[in-house]
Amino acid sequence: MAPACNTLFFFLFFTFPLSIFSAASIHFHHPLDPLTLQELDQVRTIITASHHNLTFHYVGLDEPDKSIVVSWLAHRTTAKTPPRRALVIARLNHQTHQFIVDLSTHSIVSDEIYSGSGFPMLTFEEQTAANSLALTHAPFRASVGRRGLKMEEIVGLSSTVGWYGEEGTSRRIVKVMFCYLDGTVNLYMRPIEGITVTVDLDEMKVIAYHDRLMVPVPKADGTDFREWKQKPPFGPRLKGITVVQPDGPSFYHPRPPNQVK
Repeated sequence: MAPACNTLFFFLFFTFPLSIFSAASIHFHHPLDPLTLQELDQVRTIITASHHNLTFHYVGLDEPDKSIVVSWLAHRTTAKTPPRRALVIARLNHQTHQFIVDLSTHSIVSDEIYSGSGFPMLTFEEQTAANSLALTHAPFRASVGRRGLKMEEIVGLSSTVGWYGEEGTSRRIVKVMFCYLDGTVNLYMRPIEGITVTVDLDEMKVIAYHDRLMVPVPKADGTDFREWKQKPPFGPRLKGITVVQPDGPSFYHPRPPNQVK
């Protein structure tokens, strides 16, 4: 097959690296409505006016207190909409910043440096950079050559190494593992086992490389999951199934059934 892109964007583990959820309209109608496109642009303008070369990892509504929302609901025809604020998580100078931005005053209300456990979600850009870095790493290319594989058919997948309660962890690190295309689009069925590249995201450099063993890459035959690629004979169709509890449910709720929502 044609040479494939050497990076894969996927949304299962840590995807949505820049997690921005916005309404289709630029107008909001409720204090808990997501930030609109116009508001997202406003947030970016406010923060970048005083902070340069930062990376946005999350931008979302900083929800008002419940009491404020309840009061607004009780007097929504006459009450003013509560001030709109945004919560922003960004990386700057190897530190995680938590901003609160007041959209009504066009200002940053607070800027705190987060020093607790864990790090922000990954962005597409840094995953792409980490994957590309691993694919150009000389020891990795040598390992590929020993396996007789084509570099242009290899896809890198980066994932966090996890946090297990260690104290003083300050490095944002991902492991890059690899899969092989060359005849299939189902890259997960063709992992290149035994090779792991560890990348420091802030420094954007390889800090560890391991080629532990050589395992044959599974064949591409029969791995294409696309419906139009399937050929008979197909397996038997599933038959219907019904699950009932003739003696009633196994749980108890103190409210009458017609009031349980």
